[in-house]
Amino acid sequence: MSFNSAEKQPKPLGRLVEVYLSLGSNLGDSRQHIEDAVKHLRESDGITVMKLSGYYSSAPLGMESANMFLNRCVEIATSLEPLALLDRLEEIEFICGRTAGKGKHHDRTLDMDIILYGEMVVSFPRLKVPHPKMAERRFVLEPLAEIAPDLIHPTLRRKAARLIEAVSDQQVSRESFEKT
Repeated sequence: MSFNSAEKQPKPLGRLVEVYLSLGSNLGDSRQHIEDAVKHLRESDGITVMKLSGYYSSAPLGMESANMFLNRCVEIATSLEPLALLDRLEEIEFICGRTAGKGKHHDRTLDMDIILYGEMVVSFPRLKVPHPKMAERRFVLEPLAEIAPDLIHPTLRRKAARLIEAVSDQQVSRESFEKT
């Protein structure tokens, strides 16, 4: 994965959009990887971090691994277009040590997904929003419901709390960490 600074810089939207991200890690110091990602988000042009969920741990879903995942949801306001935001998230993943490509089902230091981009429905080869699997993943829905309890999924027209009911068999635990 490489990032060419000579590439054409994206134009900002000219308005801010409320976006929800899902962050996860199951390699190394997962909490630190997620904290580093949030720090990089805060330092990014065109991105303002608005809300952070707590941390949630879960067993790997759709892959074989002995490593538990640590997950968190982040609400941001951004002026970046969806693909420009995806590029920035992939840069942050790379900076934070991710070596495996997107869409691969294996352990990772950091995974950042755009789960909702305003009320937009986006379909590009590299990006689908709403995230196509978010309603199947309790580790996404629990932290999302924590920071945006009244948010309605733009295509399913249901709140995250209602979507959680369909995946209540998946084990997810809210973690508590001492302040450092």
